[in-house]
Amino acid sequence: MKIRQIRNATLVLEIGEAKILVDPWLEPNATTAFPGPTAPLTVPMNEIVNVDGVILTHLHPDHWDTTAVAELDSDIPIFTQHGADRDRVKAGEVLIVEATGEVWFAVVEGKTFNNVGVLTGNPEFKGVKLHKVPGQHGSDFAIQAAYDILREVMGVVLTSPGEKTLYIAGDTNWNEYVEANITEYQPDIIVVNAGNAKLPGIDDGIIMSPEDVVKVCEAAPDAVVIASHMDAVAHATTTRAELREYLEGVGLSHRVLIPADGETLTF
Repeated sequence: MKIRQIRNATLVLEIGEAKILVDPWLEPNATTAFPGPTAPLTVPMNEIVNVDGVILTHLHPDHWDTTAVAELDSDIPIFTQHGADRDRVKAGEVLIVEATGEVWFAVVEGKTFNNVGVLTGNPEFKGVKLHKVPGQHGSDFAIQAAYDILREVMGVVLTSPGEKTLYIAGDTNWNEYVEANITEYQPDIIVVNAGNAKLPGIDDGIIMSPEDVVKVCEAAPDAVVIASHMDAVAHATTTRAELREYLEGVGLSHRVLIPADGETLTF
């Protein structure tokens, strides 16, 4: 198995016979303007989009953007979390989020997708079972305060004969869903989105904090944990360096891999 960190939550997975792109945020240029990337795209575009299929855990603009719509082939298989996301992706729509909190979907002219499905029923894709699992994009308080922005998310567990079990947690904090997913699937590798992002005016994080990463390690003592979704969005509050320092302080630096953008991990 190979897991390549592209930028933010964007990954390229090679598992079994499948090569899968996860949550493509492909705008090339770094910018500090919300919600643009604060880190450049360092991997050549052809190495990112030359895949067999795509998994979208949700449609926030740092997981699915106009560049991804433009660059991906119209016939590529895409897996979404529910019917609403499926229909928006088929129509070539992306979510627009203003710094004011206003959100709406916009159509990318001239592009639609023909092979978009919903990740239910544990479908098999090129010999890989894709198990949709729940998550929650922040604490109960954050969800209630900003549901129109945060919306629904999913995680995915990938299994294939002869491969380790991989759990992509997605945009979620530590909660009962993540704990139950670990208990049920006993993953060997867990990818967590660990930038501790926060929305203006809300103190609670909307993805995992360093403390949440420790809870994942404790719940899965035999798993390798990979920290993704770092050093790429302006609303993140924990850097790779800060997470590394925190983990060293609690004696867990050997348990958590923190790949740089472009780095490939092999298992």
